[in-house]
Amino acid sequence: MTKITETLSIQEARKLVLLSQKLPPAKQTGTALEATLMAIEHLGYIQIDTISVIQRAHHHTLWNRNPCYETSHLEQLVADKKVFEYWSHAAAYLPMCDYRFSLVRKQAIARGDQNHWYDRDEKLMKLVLKRIANEGPLMAKDFEYLGKKKMDWASKPAKRALEYLFMQGDLMIPNRQNFHKVYDLTERVLPEDIDTSAPLQDEYARFLITRYLQANGLGQASEMVYLLKNTKTIISNTLQEMYLNGELIQLAVDGNSYYALADSLELLNKPLARNKLKILSPFDNLLIQRKRMQTIFDFNYQIECYVPEPKRQYGYFSLPILWNGHLVARMDCKADRKESLLHIQHLALEPAFLKTEAFALALGKELESFMQFNNCCDLKLHKTTPGMFKPKFQTFISSLIR
Repeated sequence: MTKITETLSIQEARKLVLLSQKLPPAKQTGTALEATLMAIEHLGYIQIDTISVIQRAHHHTLWNRNPCYETSHLEQLVADKKVFEYWSHAAAYLPMCDYRFSLVRKQAIARGDQNHWYDRDEKLMKLVLKRIANEGPLMAKDFEYLGKKKMDWASKPAKRALEYLFMQGDLMIPNRQNFHKVYDLTERVLPEDIDTSAPLQDEYARFLITRYLQANGLGQASEMVYLLKNTKTIISNTLQEMYLNGELIQLAVDGNSYYALADSLELLNKPLARNKLKILSPFDNLLIQRKRMQTIFDFNYQIECYVPEPKRQYGYFSLPILWNGHLVARMDCKADRKESLLHIQHLALEPAFLKTEAFALALGKELESFMQFNNCCDLKLHKTTPGMFKPKFQTFISSLIR
């Protein structure tokens, strides 16, 4: 049977990606907590990040999918054993219903087939595991260290052992205290009815492919294996098999070839809330693969907190702004929590962006919610690019200042 490749315009591809990412969010049913869980289960992971110049990335990403999101939701879902911490392409919250698929990485680390970033200290790991088994949940600070006082926290031997045991599946994180991990035995954290059978290689590959395409609309093999070691061959082979079986279709977009689920194009019949503006986290699921954003959205993005200050173009923590189906600007923000003041250090529009008045109105509306999300009552705009946009935008935000 001859397979036909569908052709999408770049605008249709963007719409498919955004609808698959639940951006902007559609009207929701059920409780706010249920909506948060549904977002995590649909996206497959929520990246955890420590930077707190505004609300941390895991809260920010979920708030953009659930307008009724509360920062207590993640803690509650972990306590309810609906969500757990582990590693996706980075540290993340994962849906508990996907637990068994985390076993592939865990077992590879335990066997030594996949490297960990710390050296393995079997003796110390046994001692650490025994203490937790006898004493209950413990934190890294509960283990005495008599080495150099100025040693980096990550170099503390007990911390290395804890992280190794966590990564190979002996320990899990039942909760955090002041954002610090608490470790406990996996069998004491898991729900009683959870499936702990490791998936076969083919089942794992199908899971990765399906999960990715459900959340992202369309994708290439290189995107599906992003930072997932030892998966390139099996993903490529399984993609071809699923395509030949009619489970996937191929899409041509602006000279590039993508895979999609067989029924994914039905999403294009749904409306996209183009007038709703969203201020995104740098670690949002939509944005995490920068090359993909350049190709599909023509948006060249780099987070500059890791760039020396003199070389920064947009600011320490610039937030991409989604509006009208496009990524049209970026905004470097900082929340002064003592003063309840949100600083917009730099608001930069994309080159050749022309719809500034409508954009300013949409951004002003969203900033009201964004300020509340960051526990801020006042707003201060410092700089815009182009500079001529500052007076125009200032008139739209003046009503937000108490």
